[in-house]
Amino acid sequence: MMDAKKITEKIKSHKPQVLGSRDFSKFSILLPLIEKDGEVHVLFETRAHTLRKQPGEVCFPGGRIDPGDPSAKSAALRETNEELGISEDEISEVFALDYIVSPFGMIVYAFAGFIAPSATFEPNPAEVDSLFSVPLSFFINNGPRVYQIQFDVQPEDDFPYELIEGGRDYSWRAREMEEYFYLYEDKVIWGLTARILAHFIDVIR
Repeated sequence: MMDAKKITEKIKSHKPQVLGSRDFSKFSILLPLIEKDGEVHVLFETRAHTLRKQPGEVCFPGGRIDPGDPSAKSAALRETNEELGISEDEISEVFALDYIVSPFGMIVYAFAGFIAPSATFEPNPAEVDSLFSVPLSFFINNGPRVYQIQFDVQPEDDFPYELIEGGRDYSWRAREMEEYFYLYEDKVIWGLTARILAHFIDVIR
């Protein structure tokens, strides 16, 4: 039988986290900054066209947090090293941004850091098609385009309407999500990459 003391001990030792996050996929990314032509630029990847997920899209270096990664920050650095072909010594001043809990069952931890101007990039062709950079001033001076995506609530056929007040006429809370877009020359930066970038601009502004 669970007594009050045992219950108290369990609650006391519990470390709070996002409810249900144990089942979430966890990813970590780095927003890379690099000094170029006398000003700070944001570095981006174009994903390899051979990838199964999001081929050809613009993104930041990053990926799934592995069980062997000591922390989300370590995972972001490891992925950056693997994708850009640079060493960890060439990355400095790495600090955490807000993390994102997506409606698609994943948590994305974001970091920003500087890459040494002297770094020599050797992108992994299995993951990276190309690299490009955009002056940070462009994003400071040009906000993102923001569009709304609506999600429909569609319960399963055997949903027990008889157990809830209102039954089939229950007023479900509408859900929507904002999608961010930045357009720079012929590049389209959107989705989580654009959202993290917009958050970063808010932080430094």
